[in-house]
Amino acid sequence: MNEGTPETTEGMWGEDAAQPVKFHAPEVVFGTDSLAEIGLAAVRLGARRPFVVSDSGVSAAGWTEETLDYLRREGLRPQLWTDVTPNPKEHEIQRGYEEYIDSGADVIIGIGGGSVIDAAKGVAILAGNGGKILDFEGVDQISHPIPPMIMAPTTAGTGADVSQFCVVSDTERHIKVTILGRALVPDISITDPRLLTTMPVDLAAATGLDALSHGIEAFVSLAHNPLSDLHALNSVRLVDSHLVRTLETPEDLTSRRAMAQASLEAGMAFSNAILGATHAMSHQVGGLIDAPHGVVNAVLLSHVVSFNALGSPERYRPLAEVFGLSESRAPVEQMARALAAYIRSLADRVGVPKGLAALGVTEADIPLLTKSTLHDACLTTNPRLADENDVHRLFVAAM
Repeated sequence: MNEGTPETTEGMWGEDAAQPVKFHAPEVVFGTDSLAEIGLAAVRLGARRPFVVSDSGVSAAGWTEETLDYLRREGLRPQLWTDVTPNPKEHEIQRGYEEYIDSGADVIIGIGGGSVIDAAKGVAILAGNGGKILDFEGVDQISHPIPPMIMAPTTAGTGADVSQFCVVSDTERHIKVTILGRALVPDISITDPRLLTTMPVDLAAATGLDALSHGIEAFVSLAHNPLSDLHALNSVRLVDSHLVRTLETPEDLTSRRAMAQASLEAGMAFSNAILGATHAMSHQVGGLIDAPHGVVNAVLLSHVVSFNALGSPERYRPLAEVFGLSESRAPVEQMARALAAYIRSLADRVGVPKGLAALGVTEADIPLLTKSTLHDACLTTNPRLADENDVHRLFVAAM
C-alpha cells in the first residue's frame, strides 16, 4: 500500500497539452454535515415540490427523513418515492415517473446508493422526454431537457452522483442497459461522509471495489485525458489506503471521508473517460443474476487487467506504482501478473468470491453474456480490442 503520489503524474499533459479537454462535473458540496445544504440547494434550483427518490434501507437508517426535514425547513413540500430495488428495473422507473407526474413535482433528488441515483435519473429522463426508459439506450439519446437533479450518495463507490451514466435492468432481455449523455450529470452532488457510516460491511466492500474499478478503467480508457487521469489515479490511491480500514473500523470518519472522496473522484474520472471491458462484462452479469455490481466488478477486474496490460502496458505501469509494486518497471508480463495479483489480493481481503460461479453464473450462461457484452458501450473505450473469443475466454477464466 503506497499513500504517496506516483511520479508518473508529473507532466501528465505531455503530447495532449495542445488538445482541448471537456470535463463534465456537477456543483460539488463535500464534507461532514453537508447534507444540511440540500434544502438551500433545492431552492437555488427553483424547487417547490421536490421529488425525493430513496429506498427502504436508506429510510431505515434515518437519512431520508433527515433530508425531508431539511427540505421542509426551506418551505418546500417534498414528495417521497422509495419503491427502488437493487439494480433498478425498467418497470420500477416507469412507476416512479408516473408518481412524479401525479404529484406535480419539479426538482428530482436522489438520496441513496447507485441504484437509487440511477432510478432518479431514469425518472428525470422520462419527465423531460416521455416514452419508455429502454428507448434511451446508448449515447446522447436524450433530446429534450430534463428536470434539475440533486444527488446525495449513501455509499462510497458508484460515482453515479457525478456521472453522465444511468444503468437500468431490462427484465425481459435479462441485461443491463447503459444510458449515457451529458444531460445526466446532476446539477448538484452532495457528499456527506456521515451517510456512509450506516452501510453494511458487505456493501461498503462492494462499493469500495466499484470505486477501484472505476478509477482503474477510467485511467486506462481510450477516452482518458489529463484531468480524468489525475482524479482516477488519486481515487485508486485512496481506495488502496483506506478501504480495508473502513471495514475493520467502521466508525473511523477519516477513512470514511477518504472513501467518500475516492468515490467522488473516481466518478468524475469515469464520467469523462468512460470505462472498459470490466464494466461491459459486469453489466451483463448483473442483468442476468441481479448480483451486486461492485462484487461482480471485483471478480472480473484482475482478469481484465491481465488481458489489457499486455496490450497497453504503459497505461498500467502508473497504477502499479500507486500500489507500490516493485514490478512496476518489470517486463510487461511480469508487471501485468503482479498488478492483477495485487488487485485480487485486495478483493480477498474484503471477502469477494474467487469466481463468478460463486455468484450463480453457470458455464451455460457464458455465450449469452459474451454476446451481450459486445453491445455494451463501455467496451468501445477498452484499451485493448476484445473480440467475441476474447470476451468468452475472459468469462471462462473468471468462473
